Amino acid sequence: MESINFASLGKSRAAKDFELVRQGENFAVIKIKFFKADISHELAIEISADRKKRKVLLDGNAIKFREIVGKLNSVMFSPEDLFMFKNSPAVRRKFLDGEISQASPIYFKNLVTYNRLAEQRNNLLKKIREGFASPADLDLWTEQLANAAAKIIVKRLQSIDKLNFLATDAQKKISSQSENLSINYDFHGLLDLNPEELKKISRQENELATFYHETLKARKFFDIKRGATSFGPHLDDLQFFINDRELKLYGSQGQLRTAALALKLSELKFLKMETGEYPILLLDDVMSELDAARRERLLEFLRQEEIQTLITATEKAYFPTREFGKIFYVKAGKLIDRAEAESFERI
Repeated sequence: MESINFASLGKSRAAKDFELVRQGENFAVIKIKFFKADISHELAIEISADRKKRKVLLDGNAIKFREIVGKLNSVMFSPEDLFMFKNSPAVRRKFLDGEISQASPIYFKNLVTYNRLAEQRNNLLKKIREGFASPADLDLWTEQLANAAAKIIVKRLQSIDKLNFLATDAQKKISSQSENLSINYDFHGLLDLNPEELKKISRQENELATFYHETLKARKFFDIKRGATSFGPHLDDLQFFINDRELKLYGSQGQLRTAALALKLSELKFLKMETGEYPILLLDDVMSELDAARRERLLEFLRQEEIQTLITATEKAYFPTREFGKIFYVKAGKLIDRAEAESFERI
């Protein structure tokens, strides 16, 4: 499961790539054969334990590591996602950026460019604060950052529109039509701006670039004092509402779980809408976090839509008594057959 997730996004849930290498080994290799648009592909990734090398082959041809994103699409749902609504804004940005990047390689490229420009601008801000550079040196970086920010925001807002529709539909189905889930894009630092005024400029890239440029110029000396860029998509957030009440403030545990599940189902449909195919769904030990009704609705949805899904669990009781998919048993890190697993259970 971790291999598929890594091959999809080019990063692990571990802090560093080298942490995926088994202790005592020099490297790790992931090889995945998959079909995309009915065409067979093989993706091979080598990770070095010395933290220096990463090699990627797609169908035998070397590609850059950052080009992995979008080749093999997947959606991961783990217990940590149930707490996404109350976590930091960075977690919610990561969710949105990961989803859009798999559907749009151009967005991922723009995001990498923006993050690089923001880092370079922040380094310059620190130099200006310490007297090693002039404030005038900031102008070029500010203009480039504003242009890059506009590209990011336009695509995020377009995606939020689609995700809103899909999440609302999923939430209603899971909650038996009693709850409406909505998503709002929160522009960090624009509390004093009229929402209607913001809507007028938020869909046009040229106008957005001008808006970001003027805002960053107005904050120049504030940013110099902080040594960091105080405005932009790297600080924005998502707000979630159930029946017009903010989820992280007023949502019950049941509503948080239902909304997390609805969001993941809407992510699946979003990627199908954008790419023409469902991604692989990875359910990592999440069945234990859902009650019986939510588990049944989730499994029924997967059956109806015929979504290829990998599920990890520690209890067979989480699944229907009838045969459900293909079952693998794992003991001490190795696959074992069903007879051996059942014998081990009796012991």
